Amino acid sequence: MKVDQKGHTISIRDTQGDFTSFLMKVTHQYKTFEKHNIIIDLLLHNDLSTNDIKLFMPLSKQHKKAKKSFVIVTPDFDYNAVPSKLTVVPSLLEAHDIIEMEEIERDLGF
Repeated sequence: MKVDQKGHTISIRDTQGDFTSFLMKVTHQYKTFEKHNIIIDLLLHNDLSTNDIKLFMPLSKQHKKAKKSFVIVTPDFDYNAVPSKLTVVPSLLEAHDIIEMEEIERDLGF
């Protein structure tokens, strides 16, 4: 797992290719990241199912309750199959753009 901080955003990338252990690490270390916007970088995984992505739902709900952004990045995925409560995008650039838009919305009081 590799963690990069850029401003008010933390990117967490799986470097081992083991989705289950990555999810466990992120969950156990969540308190370390909770004050920042989070990008979960799953670009290493090409075979994730909708159910795999849904496993991030509890973290996403908790994070959004704290008025922070939680974005998952995964390539080649049916983005319409994911519940609207989860934000899933195909690229890191798009993840950063979404976080910027959500920051502006929060600043404006939406």
